[in-house]
Amino acid sequence: MTAVDRLAGRESELAAIDDFLTGVRSGTGRALALRGEPGAGKTALLLRAAERAAPARVLRATGAEPESQMAFAALHQLLRPVSGLVDALPEAQREAVRGALGLAAPPGGQDRFLVSAGVLSLLAEAAVPDGLVCVVDDFQWVDRASADALLFAARRLGADGVGLLFAARDTAEARHALKDVPGLTVAGLAAADAARVLAARSAVPPVPDVAALVAAATGGNPLALRETAGLLTPEQLTGRAPLPDPLPVGDGIGAVYGEQIARLPADTRLVLLVAALEGLGDLRLVLRAAARLGAAADALESAEAAGLLDVEPTGIRFRHPLIRSAVHAGANAADRRAVHRALAAESEEAGDTGRRARHRAEAALGPDEDIAAELAAAADLDRARGGYADAARTLVRAADLTPDRRTRSRRLKDAAVAAWLGGRPGQARSSLAAAREAAGDGGPSADITQLGGRFELHSGDAAEALRTFLTAAEQAAEQIAEQTAGQIAEQTAEQTAEAILPILADAAEAASYVGDTDAAVLIGRRAEALPDPGDPADAFLRDVLIGTGALQGGDSRGGARRLRRALDAVPDDGFDAVHLLWAAAAASLLGEGDAAARFGARAGRVARVSGMVGTLPVVLESTATAERMNSAFALSAALSEEGLALARETGIANSAAAHLANLAVCAAVRGDETDARAYAHEALAIAIPHRLGLRVGVASYALGLLDLGLGRFEQAHERLTALTTAGPGAGHPAAVWGSTADRVEAAVGAGDLDAARAAVGFLERWSANATSPRSQALLARCRALVAADGAAPDLLRQSLDLLATDSAAAYDRARTALLLGERLRRERRVGEARPHLRHAAEAFGRLGAVPWERRALGELRAAGEAGDRAEPAALATLTSQELRIARLVAEGLPNRDVAARLFLSTRTVEYHLYKVYPKLGVTSRTELARLLTQPPT
Repeated sequence: MTAVDRLAGRESELAAIDDFLTGVRSGTGRALALRGEPGAGKTALLLRAAERAAPARVLRATGAEPESQMAFAALHQLLRPVSGLVDALPEAQREAVRGALGLAAPPGGQDRFLVSAGVLSLLAEAAVPDGLVCVVDDFQWVDRASADALLFAARRLGADGVGLLFAARDTAEARHALKDVPGLTVAGLAAADAARVLAARSAVPPVPDVAALVAAATGGNPLALRETAGLLTPEQLTGRAPLPDPLPVGDGIGAVYGEQIARLPADTRLVLLVAALEGLGDLRLVLRAAARLGAAADALESAEAAGLLDVEPTGIRFRHPLIRSAVHAGANAADRRAVHRALAAESEEAGDTGRRARHRAEAALGPDEDIAAELAAAADLDRARGGYADAARTLVRAADLTPDRRTRSRRLKDAAVAAWLGGRPGQARSSLAAAREAAGDGGPSADITQLGGRFELHSGDAAEALRTFLTAAEQAAEQIAEQTAGQIAEQTAEQTAEAILPILADAAEAASYVGDTDAAVLIGRRAEALPDPGDPADAFLRDVLIGTGALQGGDSRGGARRLRRALDAVPDDGFDAVHLLWAAAAASLLGEGDAAARFGARAGRVARVSGMVGTLPVVLESTATAERMNSAFALSAALSEEGLALARETGIANSAAAHLANLAVCAAVRGDETDARAYAHEALAIAIPHRLGLRVGVASYALGLLDLGLGRFEQAHERLTALTTAGPGAGHPAAVWGSTADRVEAAVGAGDLDAARAAVGFLERWSANATSPRSQALLARCRALVAADGAAPDLLRQSLDLLATDSAAAYDRARTALLLGERLRRERRVGEARPHLRHAAEAFGRLGAVPWERRALGELRAAGEAGDRAEPAALATLTSQELRIARLVAEGLPNRDVAARLFLSTRTVEYHLYKVYPKLGVTSRTELARLLTQPPT
């Protein structure tokens, strides 16, 4: 690792050292002490200081524990290169220094301050002409005589160009010794910088969540990070396998703490081991387990006195995470097993079955179904509390202890699900692969195949995921037939429906991503062949699948009837996020974008309280789209930025493509060509090879909308028309429908009226079953664009009337008002045109739709009225982070809950709210809620 790598994340410390050196080079005396834990990077900073000191002279010394009792040992090391200057000192000082450095027999009865004064004088001589920097490392081991002399000099530095730079471990003794020297604490690295250190030393780059866990476990200590990186496997670094707990330590860290621990009495080492393996700092449990093992009653006090741990009201805390690792590394396997058995017994008496199971597992010598079953039960409790990542780790250990292959396979599959929901995709895939292997000759079960399809759907080839789901459905039917041989037909049918319907739903989702209408028809027919489920949610889902297949297979009336029945069955409360997303899809297929937006927003609210990090990015796709359809472009972009960050952190690449595509659309509305193109191209780079026709379609639509808003009608017409001919994996029917109104306008602007009329005909067919006012308004607007001049204004007014009560249709209403104003102005009815153009300009301004606002203002000026740009909506002044926080606060959540949902600290939430209130002109949470529940007008 290079010196630069060792100083990653040390910008503030380097700046302080640069300031120190600048002062020295300018002729000012300076002193600075770097304090920090072993391995924190103090030595690397000293080396950098020495490198940057030129043209100043540099002297170096390092304290050594074996020499800490040898008077003037460090001073001799430091001053030996300039010992030839001693003759320039005053006689008394010269003789004192010569005696101290062993250059002559010391005079009898020498005053120690005379030596110190002589050292100061010698340093001043050595600083001529360009200054002097003395670098002293491991000051805590510098002999007392040398330390006294150097600190004496440090307190008296003046305009002599001498700099004294010390580094010491952050101990009470060192702090006391250096109390008069300006100090700088060298703390652990931040997570991002720790990740860079790990990446530089690891065999493979660690994924972000693993880097964060290692940084936390090592306290960000650079030495520990470098050594730990070399002790972790590629599977652990990439998240495909869980990290060991505690982390392993290398020779460097072992040398720091291992020898100190080894010198302690046996009882003290035992209680340290109990505390290290207990892990949670439960004082009562540690004391009881240690006593069970025969440790003396005062052993814990001895450990505290040794400075290795602190006993606090909240429990036991090791002074540094590395001490716990060193204690663990220094114990043999038999001792560790004995401690775990004691901890298991004490946990059982305390009634904590989960901890008992985990300690029993650590004490096990081989497979044991009783322990494995206990661990699996403990994992169930973790999942019930939303602790999916913890449950995954527990289930992997349970599988390790499971003798039966099929049971082991099932537990590994459950571990894969939990890891995915906990945001650990690499670990999820590894567990799934192990589950397949454990299944043996009989092959994997249908649910294992289905799970593989889900992983592929979210991060791989959507078309391959579709094939996997269809295979899983066939497997499920075959396995049920084998298991239910001899049962009555009715029981078999019920079991088949219960097992196959969720797989068909996954297949339908994959078909939707790809844009494969033939597959959707096939899935609908298979769902229709299943018996009616008894569960209302399953019945709803079956209706959606049947209706989707029928609608896309040409049975418009029958498909719409099924979808309408499904939507009528959606309760006001009780559906989970997944079923609400299906409701949004059904509404969209009916051409009712407003209803789809409502269901999508509901899904987002439900998902935020589930704790399923692995699912939230996917849910936020629909939530962000819903807000965009409701004219809340700033909020939509904020949600997609959040979803994009989560998708990248959790490795869900296909969800990242969805959020990038939505961000491209939002940027296109703003007229931000640079961002729109960048987002769209990044989305396409994922979506095209993964055959995500839906995301390809949305990203391509964004580029067409950008051209349309900027008045490039021919380019917009060409791009939007291309959407209609793209097949599965390269386009999507929903993108075609969603872009139809823009396609009509682009075609008219490009002078291709035949294409515009054809697009209107398509929209009429698609909207034939829609009943919402917004869908009818959109159709009226498109008909107006291809109608004769006399009929167009009435159709546009009809569209505005239909949107009058739709508070979330501000953007569509402004687009319609602009078209009406333009048509009236061309008919020289400028008095009638102005109010509509004025409304459009003001609405576009508030929404941040800059190109559309410019177009409306240009028309308004042409109508004889000077128009000024409107102020953007207040929400547009917020950052994405502020907007997300404000939205959740407006929903009534306290700051602590907002922090939990957005993965922030409470202090961060409070800080952002402090800025949000004045930006929005509100003074209370009530006013904030009122503002955010009023859609743009």
